[in-house]
Amino acid sequence: MPFAFASLQRLRCPPPPPPPPSLSQLRRTLSPHPGSQSLPSSLKSPQPLSPRRRRRRRHCHLRIQSVDAAQLYDYESKLSARFESHGKLKIAVVGFGNFGQFLAKTLARQGHTVLAHSRSDHSDAARRLGVTFFRDPDDLCEEHPEVILFCTSIISTERVVKSLPLQRLKRNTLVVDVLSVKEFAKTLLVQLLPCDFDIICTHPMFGPESAKNGWSGLNFVYEKVRIGDEELRISRAEKFLDIFAREGCNMVEMTCAEHDRCAAESQFITHTVGRVLGKLELESTPINTKGYEKLLALVENTAGDSFDLYYGLFMYNKNSLEMLERLDLAFEALKKQLFGRLHDVVRKQLFESAETVPVSLENYGVLMNIKHGAGTSKSMGFQDVASTIGYPVPSSSSSQDRSPLKIAIVGFGKFGQFLGKTMVRQGHTVIAYSRSDYSEAAQRLGVSFFSNVDDLCEEHPDVILLCSSILSTESVLKSLPLQRLKRSTLFVDVLSVKEFPRVLFLQNLPLDFDVLCTHPMFGPESGKNGWNGLSFVYDKVRVGSDELRQARCDQFLDIFAQEGCLMVEMSCAEHDWHAAGSQFITHTMGRTLEKLGLESSPINTKGYETLLNLVENTAGDSFDLYYGLFMYNVNAMEQLERLDLAFESLKKQLFGRLHGVLRKQLFENADKSKVFKEKPALPKPSQDVAALSSSNWIQVQTFEV
Repeated sequence: MPFAFASLQRLRCPPPPPPPPSLSQLRRTLSPHPGSQSLPSSLKSPQPLSPRRRRRRRHCHLRIQSVDAAQLYDYESKLSARFESHGKLKIAVVGFGNFGQFLAKTLARQGHTVLAHSRSDHSDAARRLGVTFFRDPDDLCEEHPEVILFCTSIISTERVVKSLPLQRLKRNTLVVDVLSVKEFAKTLLVQLLPCDFDIICTHPMFGPESAKNGWSGLNFVYEKVRIGDEELRISRAEKFLDIFAREGCNMVEMTCAEHDRCAAESQFITHTVGRVLGKLELESTPINTKGYEKLLALVENTAGDSFDLYYGLFMYNKNSLEMLERLDLAFEALKKQLFGRLHDVVRKQLFESAETVPVSLENYGVLMNIKHGAGTSKSMGFQDVASTIGYPVPSSSSSQDRSPLKIAIVGFGKFGQFLGKTMVRQGHTVIAYSRSDYSEAAQRLGVSFFSNVDDLCEEHPDVILLCSSILSTESVLKSLPLQRLKRSTLFVDVLSVKEFPRVLFLQNLPLDFDVLCTHPMFGPESGKNGWNGLSFVYDKVRVGSDELRQARCDQFLDIFAQEGCLMVEMSCAEHDWHAAGSQFITHTMGRTLEKLGLESSPINTKGYETLLNLVENTAGDSFDLYYGLFMYNVNAMEQLERLDLAFESLKKQLFGRLHGVLRKQLFENADKSKVFKEKPALPKPSQDVAALSSSNWIQVQTFEV
């Protein structure tokens, strides 16, 4: 720089021109005050120069331009960087565990300066995320973060807030929490923070597991509890909320009280169901339904959260106890409905004509013997006997004949029509019979409907497909004029239980009839978009050994294989064992939740959406179907008992923790126990719940769990 200055002096260059005026100066200049008619000298037209001065000026310009080129100033980049930095915040994450790190990752990616503090040493994790970790909270607060983000557990929040050196923070710091309960957090922060601190209570309705693929479309609930009037503080609050809006969150502004009312259903019930099912140790089966797959996913999601989180949802949301009681009553009502129906059936069989009752105690006794080890599908010898019988082969057919099947659907209700539609589309001849008149529905589907079962049987169908309900299957089978059918007719059922129809067929059908027990693991609702990838379970209970009858059975199964079904061959006993743990439990939870009258809320979680879908799917089935799953599956009672025990175990765990906290407060801290002397030692549930959000409750909390 000195060299360049000396060169300029030697050339006696005139001083460099003044910097160009700013835009505001130009506006003031071009809009002079009234009466002013002249422009400043810097904007007047230059005076003509002599040739000598023009040469010197041109020479100096060349030298000056070289100096300017060495000091280029990118105004556009500087302004852009200034604009970007203006939108960034310095955020201190207090509680740098799993959820704190989960949020910090996105905060750092968006360019915010992130600081962190936690009792545990998470410095390595912080370094990987580009976060500065402080072990001492005083050091953290002396950095003067603009936002303090509490990511502590519900139970430890009060202790952490009280331990933070608030005096070292700026007086107008913004404090934000992300707890799953909001009234407690709001009351706590308002009472413990100085009046000049800003407060936003928030709840991201997602976590590391549910948001592993991004936050887009997920709910973020918030209430601006206390924000100063200054423009800077209002802008800072908006910047913080914009962090989640930029990620695509569904921003839901609601009061803390309204949040807790909705969360008692959507979040607490979801976690309760997930934890109850988790105690059953459910596993994936070869015959999973869509509903069961969703329940397994729900168990996996809730199992990733600590029990402290679930206990906090119960302890600090005054609406949760009521929801737990309602769930308990709903489950008891469902059991009463099941056992009441069972009692009616047994009473009819004892005191009325056994022939008029659709449920056979004899058959049920056979099933009970199977459960206790008297035999299984193969040990009872039905399949082995069938393979040794010489069945006559019709002379009019050949083993290569793959002409369409003539299928008679007996029970042409909703499910019968659902199956018949696909069979007709594949080119098979479908005829139908039902006690109700479905002739119009049959005509629309291209099915021949018979109001007389004798007429149906005289059509000599290749396959009799029973689509009746579980409860009516026995009476329907016994009402068929079997003598009018071909001696080698194939009988197929599609019931949700398999041991019962297997025994029923083998006891009531002639030996030369073939028997195929099947269970499409889907229905009109779950299979409305096609059957591809859905499970179809079957057991060739008794099929003739000749090629024609084997081919006919395979041709029937091919109807479902062509649609993309996952074909699963297993014994009827094995099916019922799996179905009791998957299908019966799924229907039980769906019907229990249905009794709660759950509704969609503005803050639905993914897990709660799963429960709502489960209720919708199971509500579409009749109670007879559910009762049949219970009555005719020998494993269902055991699963119901296990579910009952799991629910009781969870309640004991919840109330046991609550009892431990109260006992600690009563006997370990004499000063704080004085508060309880003014109240009943064992408050009623409603009083206890109301206490959760009261100021006295907050004053006596000493959670060192």
